[in-house]
Amino acid sequence: MPHVVQFSAVREVELVEIAPQPLTSGSVRISTWYSGISAGTELTAYRGTNPYLTSTWDADRRLFVPGEPSFGYPVSGWGYSEVGEVTEVADDVSGVRVGDVVHGIWGHRSDAVVPASAVVGRLVPDGADPLLGTFARVGAIALNAVLAADVRLGEQVAVFGQGVIGLLATRLATLAGGRVTAVDTLATRLAMAEVFGARHTVDALREGGAGESIREITGGGADSAIELSGTDRALHEAIRAVRPEGLVAASGFYQGGAAHLRLGEEFHHNRVRIVASQISGVPVALGGRWDQARLVRTVMALIFDGSLDAGALVSDIVPAADVAAVFDRLDAGDPDIMQALLRFDAAPERLR
Repeated sequence: MPHVVQFSAVREVELVEIAPQPLTSGSVRISTWYSGISAGTELTAYRGTNPYLTSTWDADRRLFVPGEPSFGYPVSGWGYSEVGEVTEVADDVSGVRVGDVVHGIWGHRSDAVVPASAVVGRLVPDGADPLLGTFARVGAIALNAVLAADVRLGEQVAVFGQGVIGLLATRLATLAGGRVTAVDTLATRLAMAEVFGARHTVDALREGGAGESIREITGGGADSAIELSGTDRALHEAIRAVRPEGLVAASGFYQGGAAHLRLGEEFHHNRVRIVASQISGVPVALGGRWDQARLVRTVMALIFDGSLDAGALVSDIVPAADVAAVFDRLDAGDPDIMQALLRFDAAPERLR
């Protein structure tokens, strides 16, 4: 029987059996090999802080309003970083074949039926490590943030948060010609940031704040900052870090209030611009040329040709049945976890 990862209640996650999905017109069946956990987003489901679990999303007005939560426990099928093998193709499908190894979004499930259009052009090349396919979505999020920060050749860029997406953003900003200062609380992640191209690193917990240090390093402030930690304190320091009329791309998934964000200080006096970067859309100025598909194509080309060493970020590959232990470690802030991957039974033996 197929299995799916299910958030059963706050801080309860398990692998449960589900009924097989029928193959429908225009679809393909995929046997999942690996599924990447996006810690920031998925911990909001694990902890019960995601706004969809606490309020109603009014899609017409695009507002969260009081009322019955849009989602309720149990929540199944979260996850957006999958890779697997096509095992069945509907008669009316072209462009996808049985045996193709593809990457896409179908959640933490062992078996999935998806529209063929969702995986056309998302082939893992022969000879490439299939694990790399799990970085398509997080890579696209990082690239979207770099585009939102309008990184240009020779400009100073501060990247706050050196988790998986932050490190990808550090490397992408470097490839775009930016001079990156990386900020995090963990020395191991700051060391990895240097490997990924950061010219300077700053301990987020330093006395006086990271913003003050970045202003000294850059001789007056960064041209732009990318905030990916999802904490209001880091967002405030990102605002402090940029020069007058600088740009801050707020790309973290912020939960709760913002007690440490003080908009009457540097934000007001330095006329700082803050833009939200979220993967459902690209920066407004690029809307005529960029979309989500181009983000994915671009970042995966860089990953597959070796320009972006995403594989170096994989710290844990665990059986999907052990998902509860992984989330317990993530929730506790285990510093040894970077990118955790769930391995499903269909994964070839040689890749385990």
